[in-house]
Amino acid sequence: MSKLQRKHRFHVSGSTVVARPARTVATGFAITILTGGLLLASPLSSSTGQWTPFIDALFTATSAVCVTGLAVLDTATHFSVFGKIVIIALIQAGGLGIMLVASLFSLSILGKLSLRAKITAQTEAKAVEGPNVKNAALSIVKVTFTIEGIIAVLLAARFILGYGYSFGEGLAYGGFHAISAFNNAGFALFSDNLVGFASDPWICIPIAAAIILGGLGFPVILQIRRYARNRLKWSMNTKIVLVGTVALLLLGTVFITAMEWANPDTLGPMSVQDKLLAGFFQSVQTRTAGFNSINIGDMHSATWLGMDLLMFIGAGPAGTGGGIKITTFAVLFFIILTELRGEAAVNIFGKRLSRSVHRQAITVALVAVAAVFTGTMALLVITEFTLDECLFEATSAFATVGLSTGITPELPATGEAVLIALMYLGRVGVLSLGSALALRDKKAVFELPKERPAIG
Repeated sequence: MSKLQRKHRFHVSGSTVVARPARTVATGFAITILTGGLLLASPLSSSTGQWTPFIDALFTATSAVCVTGLAVLDTATHFSVFGKIVIIALIQAGGLGIMLVASLFSLSILGKLSLRAKITAQTEAKAVEGPNVKNAALSIVKVTFTIEGIIAVLLAARFILGYGYSFGEGLAYGGFHAISAFNNAGFALFSDNLVGFASDPWICIPIAAAIILGGLGFPVILQIRRYARNRLKWSMNTKIVLVGTVALLLLGTVFITAMEWANPDTLGPMSVQDKLLAGFFQSVQTRTAGFNSINIGDMHSATWLGMDLLMFIGAGPAGTGGGIKITTFAVLFFIILTELRGEAAVNIFGKRLSRSVHRQAITVALVAVAAVFTGTMALLVITEFTLDECLFEATSAFATVGLSTGITPELPATGEAVLIALMYLGRVGVLSLGSALALRDKKAVFELPKERPAIG
């Protein structure tokens, strides 16, 4: 076989392999969700020793694997110790990425990664390239367990010293909430979530810190870790995520605190210090974590609408958060800014943005809007809840946030199915899901003449 033939063969087989990892990721998530649903439906997972309706168990498993946090069952009282272990295991698997875990398993058994395993890991982690997959995957796991371990110790110490928990209980509660927080899941072992700790900074701040770090995304964390002393080597992605995170956290804190300041059902009765803490904590949750220290259902409708936008934007790419991602929103913002200025190229932080990124950002945003719109419409049709309640729930599900106005436990089975679909689509990603369903890539062999319609 000639060198040209070998090159052509590699190109064809390579494109075929590239098309498959996204399907593998989507399939891996689906299989894990189904397995988790079966385990959670069994009597072993129930505190009463009875079977749990499968749709409720499947919903919980989807919410855990997709690190969302929406719940139709009370995690604290409905599930046994075994059930809670299953939930936290699903959260950890979903946060790290099913295919990344599979790649590491292959590493431990075979000592190396196949080409398909490398590309699969790249598809899920979005931060590793070629021969660096092994080191990047191991670094991701180390960072994950290190951050979770530190947060777990801090929370355990508070539960033990501040609330009289036994040593074992403190470690269990600290570990569960640390994993749930870093993976932006929002599952809590208290029936009121974290409302009972709204004024406790020793609980709220560590959890918020874990959420923020998980929401930055592994590429950002690894790059900061590697180039901590040389910010000039930070990529455009890292700069956008860091600036966007700080800006959205500040804007969210000011917005939520101001809107709810005098609300007698939320921040109204609190002291100024507690109001600021609760406002900041809820702003952090819109980064796609589902904890709440105040009752979301008692908030003003205008606050819900603002939180819808924050949830829709979401966190950083290739992390444990959801939404369309800060980078996607930033690209769209700078595209608009460039058009308003009448400039030709979109420039961000001294670098020109590739035109292919324009199309990707627009595609992600529009597909996400369509998904949330369709989900909201479906909930309006099959339930009697209001538009703002259905929109909030659909956005929370698609952005894998987990915040709820309180209507999720009251949804019929069809409503649960709608949110399951939104959570799955939001976690796997619209582009990954689209490529997973595509039969093949098509490349144009010619281009048509240009023409432009009237815009606006």
